[in-house]
Amino acid sequence: MSQTSRHNNDVSPTEIPMLIDGGWRGARDTYEVRDPYRGTVVSHAPQSSQADLDDALNAAVAAKAKAAATPAYERAALLRRAGTLLVERADAIAEVMARETGKAVKDAKAEIVRSQDTLSLSAEEAVRIEGEQIPLDASAMGAGKICFMLRFPVGVVAGITPFNAPVNLACHKIAPAIAAGNTLVLKAPPQSPGVVHALAKIFTDAGTPPGVLNVLYGETIGPALVRDPRVDFITFTGSSRVGAEIKAASGLRRVALELGGNGVTIVHEDAAIAEAAPVCARNAMRLAGQSCISVQTVYVHRSLYDRFVDLVVTEVKKLKLGDPLDQTTDVGTLIDERAAQRVEAWINDAVSGGAKVLTGGKRHGAQIEPTVIAGVTPTMKVVCDEVFGPVISLLPYDDIEAVFRTISASRFGLQTGIFTKSMELAIRAVRGIRTGGVILNGSSTWRTDQLAYGGVKDSGIGREGPRYSIRDMTEERMVLFNY
Repeated sequence: MSQTSRHNNDVSPTEIPMLIDGGWRGARDTYEVRDPYRGTVVSHAPQSSQADLDDALNAAVAAKAKAAATPAYERAALLRRAGTLLVERADAIAEVMARETGKAVKDAKAEIVRSQDTLSLSAEEAVRIEGEQIPLDASAMGAGKICFMLRFPVGVVAGITPFNAPVNLACHKIAPAIAAGNTLVLKAPPQSPGVVHALAKIFTDAGTPPGVLNVLYGETIGPALVRDPRVDFITFTGSSRVGAEIKAASGLRRVALELGGNGVTIVHEDAAIAEAAPVCARNAMRLAGQSCISVQTVYVHRSLYDRFVDLVVTEVKKLKLGDPLDQTTDVGTLIDERAAQRVEAWINDAVSGGAKVLTGGKRHGAQIEPTVIAGVTPTMKVVCDEVFGPVISLLPYDDIEAVFRTISASRFGLQTGIFTKSMELAIRAVRGIRTGGVILNGSSTWRTDQLAYGGVKDSGIGREGPRYSIRDMTEERMVLFNY
């Protein structure tokens, strides 16, 4: 069956405008966004130009003094209004997301509803931005003086977001920036412009002042945005390769980079595998594996390995691959057919190297069947690189310390999960694994929006989460009472 004949409720393409200085603007050049399941055109999106970027940044610069002077309670109220509108429009936005990205529509709606947490948490943090008193009596020079450290908005924030969680990750840029009293120029992911436009419309309808939020689109404007000296802070979520390029272009400006990972989880010999196996299986296939903390590789103690493999295969076979707009679909498409072809090639490379596909492994257009692989080695791409697809690789181990060393030696370091009943082993894992987070009795795929989320090494710089993003999006100023 062809990609274009699977569904008969296709809709006319949407024309998406940019948001600049509170107004909607078309572009001279546009590009097509296609449904990765059907191949039909979903929207025509703008290719933002240098002139558009100049206007957006000029608007952000012009608005930043007023934004900084806006009382915290007003910024918080704006974010709460946006959160209410987001939930009201969740069904419509979820359908757009499913069409643009191929994400299962039930996962798309769950992301949108969850994004209200990001907005409400940012609203709470907006009224809690605080400094501290520094005691100076520790030295003779400071004795008798009073010193405070206060926090002020950094100014103009540049945000760049990816397609895999296009609403929530955009909220993680927009909401903390507004909460902190900044202005923002957001570059939307080329693959999901309609979703970001819907979010921008929510913020304008909620009463965001002109210039505070500006939204640009396309594949070419991002490098110019991050290089522009009018930008005071850069926040990016995406690949490690692009993150490195942004870091090189940032100069002395601060950055927050949330980058890739290879999703390692450990199942120790004392683990409850009846609980661990379904968690690992589903978190490997959720969002078609297109998450930087998706479970990708599971090291299983050899004494449990065969039983664990059987449980994972059984769980994966329960998942339904299908039309993203079908409410019963568990696994939709990858972002496009080229991405699926890459994942297919990596699977085939592993098989050529001696690995065995236990279930799945086949490609259907932009879809990859949920895939379980055994017999892999740590140097195969499906293990050491970021698969970003519905693939889980299972390896037996005998020496847990060797596993810790392997994980720490990886170029990635986002999150690691470990299933164990041993508190002593859990503490050893926390102390011994170089990673941004250790999830005890859970998989690598665990995030709630108030957490300090982020990695080390090639997995990024800084932490995301409203409180931590606001800390990054403000700068400290010392105030000394010199009497």
